[in-house]
Amino acid sequence: MVEEPPSLDSKFNQDYFSTEAYSGVSFERYSQYWWSNRYYGKLILKHGPGSGRVLEIGCGLGHLLGWLVNTYEVYGTDINPWALYSATKNVPQGKYLYLSAEDLGVFPDHVFQVVIAKHVVEHLIDPEAAIAEISRVLAPGGLLLLATPNTASIARSIKKSDWIGYQDPTHVSLWSPEKWLNTIRTNNLMPTKVYSDGFWDAPYLPWLPTSVQKVLFGAPGGFQAMIGWSIIPLRLGESLIVLAEKNER
Repeated sequence: MVEEPPSLDSKFNQDYFSTEAYSGVSFERYSQYWWSNRYYGKLILKHGPGSGRVLEIGCGLGHLLGWLVNTYEVYGTDINPWALYSATKNVPQGKYLYLSAEDLGVFPDHVFQVVIAKHVVEHLIDPEAAIAEISRVLAPGGLLLLATPNTASIARSIKKSDWIGYQDPTHVSLWSPEKWLNTIRTNNLMPTKVYSDGFWDAPYLPWLPTSVQKVLFGAPGGFQAMIGWSIIPLRLGESLIVLAEKNER
């Protein structure tokens, strides 16, 4: 049980979770945040083993785990006491721990059937250590879901310094997809799906109204999120999304 948090000195503090992406969002509210969690939840339910333990690293407010709690025993870690405390309120069935992604030492080897790292690794000074720890705690045949800003996106070349991946100063590890995939493979994980989530950060064109661009560019990603498929090519989206399986050896 996470107690009422003390004053925060982390950069990922209550103010961070009060930005537009999170502010005022409840689990039930139909928002971009709601659809994102629903989509990633559907991916786990579709590609995961269907039972066992799920660990979300950087679980934030716990809403993604809320989509999984009726199927899995859910665990969440974060370095923000306020977020963890909020997660206990949002999804009280979960088990929450104050842990860094690079050191999951309280967990034994091979204890989780699914590990989620959704837009976490780009915030880490040492992502390689985190992926090594993920591999260690993931059971053979288990599933990793990793999402991070996609530096191979066409949008990055269009928006340049205004690209969404550059807008968060805590994004300290913006790697190429090749580097992420090589690191995953090096740690005994085999990528089975590599794709993206569409263009959802309109405007992209100066001469077309933003409202029109949100529909035009956002439709493929919205369709993918609605049906729970993984069909958008890597270059055509803001995020790199990887599903990887832990090798049996």
